[in-house]
Order: sequence, then C-alpha cells, then structure tokens
Amino acid sequence: MIEIKNLSKSFSTADKQISALENINLTIQDGDIYGIIGMSGAGKSTLVRCINMLEQPTEGSVIIDGQDIGTLKETELRKIRRNVTMIFQGFNLLMQRNCLDNICFPLELAGVKKSDAKKKALELLNIVELPDKANAYPAQLSGGQQQRIAIARALATNPKVLLCDEATSALDPKTTHSILELIRDINKRLKITVIIITHQMSVVEDICTKVAILDEGKIVEEGDVSAIFANPKSNAAKRLVFPDGSNEVLLNDIKQRQLRVVFNGALAASEPLITKMAIDENIAANILYASTRCIGEKVYGSMILGFTDDDEIVSRAVNYLEKNNNIVIEEVNNNV
Repeated sequence: MIEIKNLSKSFSTADKQISALENINLTIQDGDIYGIIGMSGAGKSTLVRCINMLEQPTEGSVIIDGQDIGTLKETELRKIRRNVTMIFQGFNLLMQRNCLDNICFPLELAGVKKSDAKKKALELLNIVELPDKANAYPAQLSGGQQQRIAIARALATNPKVLLCDEATSALDPKTTHSILELIRDINKRLKITVIIITHQMSVVEDICTKVAILDEGKIVEEGDVSAIFANPKSNAAKRLVFPDGSNEVLLNDIKQRQLRVVFNGALAASEPLITKMAIDENIAANILYASTRCIGEKVYGSMILGFTDDDEIVSRAVNYLEKNNNIVIEEVNNNV
C-alpha cells in the first residue's frame, strides 16, 4: 500500500516561492490501477517524482508498505526504486543499445549476472509481445514498440509499483489503447500496482479503477472512476469529463421542471429508458442535455430531462426512473 500524507512541494525562484503541491493525501491499495489526472501545470509530474523521491517533498511523507521512504539514505532509496519503477512519455531508451541491452541495463546496475539478465530480458520481450526485437535498436521501432521496450525495462527488477508519467501522450489512439491493454494485463498477471499520471480522461476511463483530480497542486476530488465520471462535482473534474463545457449550459429560458438523471453503472438496455417511460407511463420528457457513454454493458454519465410543470407527472417520472439500479434522480433549478 502507498500512503501519501500531507505532502507539499515548493520551489524557490530568484524572487519568490512557488507552491507546486499543497497538502496531498492519497491512499493507493495494492493491485490498484490508480489515475492521477489534471491539466498542464496541475503538479502531476512533480507528484509522481515525489512518490519515488526523485523530488524531495518540502513537507509530508510517502509511506510504502509501512516504510516512510523520505527517511531513507540514498543507497536505501536506490533499492526502493527497483520496486517502484517508471515509464515516461519520451520512452527514455538508450539509443546506442539494442532492445535486449536496454532491458538488461537496470539488471546490470543491480549487479545481476549477464546470463541471468539476458534470460530475464528475453522473458520480458515475450510479455510485451516483441520477442523478435531483441537485436533491434530503438530508432528502428515505432513509438508504440519503443514504449513496450520501456515497459519491459521497467519490469526487469520485478517491481511492486509501476509509475506511468504521461506514458501514452505521444501515441496515436489505437496504439494508446494497445499499451493500456498491455498495462492492464501486467497488472493482473504480475499483481503490480499501477499509477497512471495523465491529462486525458479517456485514459483514466479506459484502465483505472480509482482516480484523483489534481488542480493547481491540490487534490480537489477523488474516488471511483465511474462515480466521478457520472457526476463530477469539482470544476476541475467537470472540465476534464466535459472538455467542451457542455455541462455548464444554462437552461434558464426553458420553462420546464428539470430532473437530472445520473447513470452510475446502470445496465444498458436495448430499449432507451426515456422512450420506455413514455410508453409505459405516458410521460413525455424532453432531453435538454445528455452526456452518457457505455463502458462494457454499463452506462455512465448524466442527462437533464424537461417536464411540464405538474407535480403529479414529475413525481411519477421520479418513481419510474428510480426503479432502475444505479440511477440517481434529483430535481434541479434552471441554473444547471
């Protein structure tokens, strides 16, 4: 388990102190795929570098499996970093070494025999599905292949935690999806805790189970990905979930009673819910706003429905909709 307690980080410039992180508190359970998301400048990369003490926090602590790693000497920290490895947006491969030697490199630093390191590297090439690239050089590979080699190198020391700092930001959507599938498989197969640092909500939605929203160096929202996607509360979460700002539309001019319907993992049905309500209950509703999507067989997101100003109709609509599992209904005013 990783516990981040009251962590702050400031940087000194010629004329002032800049606060990059302020009072961060997070708990990441073993085996989680945990997303930390925020816009550029939110402090994400600083936070991930504090987790493995590449940056020393100004205040607070990082506790891994009960050990406060901020109290360790540099030699002890190097051992910790073999258990907490990292992959980057820019891959950071050694261009003068072939793929096999890149993967062997951290094992060489750890004093592992060459024959054992090579055996381990060949196993990892199979795990990342590039067994034929042992003798290829990074310049001969695509971006996605380079990231797979970087992942193999990060796995060479049998880590417990894999830190991914914008690891898919330089990749196209198809390649991004394949890399995330590989990370998901590694998480399940090797029981490695994964921390994903990203500015892309689609990455979090695709792979993470939990997420923390970082904004201007502070955690403004955290919890299950499905819950935050369905009903983001902080302004930062709303900007990430609804980047076009569509959830902020004003419905002042629409003279109807309005219900917000939040889908938090409701099962997708072959017949649309609102159409079914019209057929079953003879209740007509206008869809004033909707942002939903299916993840697997479940629906997440929200919509705002408009009804005639009739207490009996609105009450019947609420009762009907609340019969569905994982749907939350609330009446809203006209300043949604």
